[in-house]
Amino acid sequence: MEFKHVQTAHCENGVIVGLLKHQGVNKITEPLAFGLGSGLFYIHIPFLKIQGGPAIAFRSMPGSIFKRTCKTLNIEMNRKKFNDPKKGEQYLNKKLAENIPVGCQAGVFHLDYFADEYRFHFNAHNLIVYGRNETGYLVSDPVMEDVTTLSYDKMERARFAKGALAPKGHLYYPSKVNEITDAMIRNGIVKGIKHNVRDMLDIPGKLAGVKGIGYTAGKVRKLREKGQKEAGLYLGQIIRMQEEIGTGGGGFRFLYAAFLEEAVAYMHDDRLLAFSEKITKAGDLWRDSAVQMAGVYKGRLTAQSDYDAIADLMLEIKAKEFEVFSGLRKLKLK
Repeated sequence: MEFKHVQTAHCENGVIVGLLKHQGVNKITEPLAFGLGSGLFYIHIPFLKIQGGPAIAFRSMPGSIFKRTCKTLNIEMNRKKFNDPKKGEQYLNKKLAENIPVGCQAGVFHLDYFADEYRFHFNAHNLIVYGRNETGYLVSDPVMEDVTTLSYDKMERARFAKGALAPKGHLYYPSKVNEITDAMIRNGIVKGIKHNVRDMLDIPGKLAGVKGIGYTAGKVRKLREKGQKEAGLYLGQIIRMQEEIGTGGGGFRFLYAAFLEEAVAYMHDDRLLAFSEKITKAGDLWRDSAVQMAGVYKGRLTAQSDYDAIADLMLEIKAKEFEVFSGLRKLKLK
């Protein structure tokens, strides 16, 4: 089938934009997809390990952005998971035979079109499969500059990778797309912002939202007691989750800032621009924290004051993001 590749900063947003453009929907940009889908998040899950380190996420669960965006735009969607890899392959091939491109969740380690240094055991990457030939599948991976291919064997391994966030052959696609009006997008912006406010401020416990950022700060402050090697590996894991997976901590904040900026044109409310600037500042601080953590990881920074500086940066980020989402709640958008 003919499929137009779309390159984006983050994989799931790119899959949404690519699949909707294929259906003739051109209004939805990557920032709008991210905001309508309430993609911004933070959670630290100490009991879930990835590559031996803590599971830290700067975005909502894989597939949730697509689900929420489609729901708010009244787009009918199909999602499937499989216990049997062969049944998963058969269903994928059936959709492709029907000229339906599909989004797939995949394990990064098995995507051999990535450079070796980016192939690690992370199972929440998203890509589009839009066809196949005698050797494998035709792939539009939104974070790549152009389309690529993946062998049948590697695709099965990627779609049924084991471990945390195992994809279980998860695939998804819009089955019916109605006309998307500006009024629907305005309504989606309001819903998306309200959902993100709840996610960042109201989830009980200490692991999610702005409270989760404070929890991580507390862990970092005590890391030196574990020795430089273990502390370095711990911080290296945070850097990886923050800067190398998708668009990471800072990148997601910049993307949300772009969403708020685009929302102004639909909402006719310039107050959103101030919050766009503030969440951009939070993104800058996340990037600064990654630089500091890299110094500890590489053994250049070893004093307790260096760990304290990283923790203090995280508390500054917590305060900034609390300010953003508390302020958005007070706007009472309609």
